Amino acid sequence: MTLLLACAGLALFAQSPTTAARPVPAAARDVTELIRPIAAKSGIPALGAAIVTSDGLEALGAFGLRSSAAATPVTAGDQWHIGSCTKTLTATLAARLVERGKIQFETTVGEVFGPRLADMDKHWSGVSLELLLCHRSGAELNFDEAIWERTVLGGAAPREQRRLLVEDALRRAPHSKPDTATTYSNAGYMIAGAMLEQRADAAWEDLIRTEVLVPLGMTRTACGAPGTPERLDQPLGHVRAESGWSPIALGPGADNPAATGPAGALHTTLGDWSRFAAAHLAGARGEASFLTSASWKRLHAPRSAEWEYAPGWVVGEAKWAGGKLLRHMGSNGFWIAEASLSLERNVAILLVTNVSDDAVEAPFRELLEALIADHAAHAK
Repeated sequence: MTLLLACAGLALFAQSPTTAARPVPAAARDVTELIRPIAAKSGIPALGAAIVTSDGLEALGAFGLRSSAAATPVTAGDQWHIGSCTKTLTATLAARLVERGKIQFETTVGEVFGPRLADMDKHWSGVSLELLLCHRSGAELNFDEAIWERTVLGGAAPREQRRLLVEDALRRAPHSKPDTATTYSNAGYMIAGAMLEQRADAAWEDLIRTEVLVPLGMTRTACGAPGTPERLDQPLGHVRAESGWSPIALGPGADNPAATGPAGALHTTLGDWSRFAAAHLAGARGEASFLTSASWKRLHAPRSAEWEYAPGWVVGEAKWAGGKLLRHMGSNGFWIAEASLSLERNVAILLVTNVSDDAVEAPFRELLEALIADHAAHAK
């Protein structure tokens, strides 16, 4: 499977208390020199990476340029779009709201939308929040593009756009019979996000901030493409052109429509992202209070052996992970990010770049191997 197929990205169009937060160690090891030769050999504008344990950020680094058209270097503190890796945060948000009694993993589409959508197709009525989060709902990859265009051009707030998209989709039968196959679905995560919004009576953008980002201390994580228009203060996304990599100017075309939020709209720093990864690692070890042990187990294991996904995570096996590997990749068409978590070995590897192309596959694989070896060497 190619990298872009594995990403299944969203390229549809060219404060509360922080007691749960784990500090980012000031003395995190610099792995820029590991990244440098891999980035240089690949020819891609920039690469960044981090090693994380349940204690927090162990090592990080970045090498390359914020834009292929300028000489401004990336830094270890830069922000990167993580695309569909946002799904892991949406699933974690769902667990938070379950614990607050706002919704249950077993809550169905029919229970949430049935009372307000009399013409909802009957096949959706029994689809649960868990099926949506594990890509077992029968939802298609993306909503119909014509519906997207009409909805986005309407100019409504993201929550209202999601409501319109979801209600239109629910009037038609699912793409496949629910809970018969695993079908990766951005649309399914938007339906799940709309369910959370309906039950919590707040926009996903507000919920993800107050229930996940703020408690974990992720102060430099937000929606949309990173950076300030007309300023090269963060890495720009890139596409491949005849002459090489071409940067994308910030603006409406630099990211997916805001309505995609629950499926893939966040940007973050490696330091911030490490806090999220550390929370999952610590939760698996029974060391964290952000969620209960039962919630962490629910997020880290498929309900059935035939499922390929737990809520938010691809579940697989890897020798370096000591067995089970939780993984997700993300792209909005201009950046790529990858998170790989070994609960057994208590280590996560985070990778980011400011391009979205199969050219990233080899350097990501090489960098992952180098970082795993570096972690093992320093753990002795």
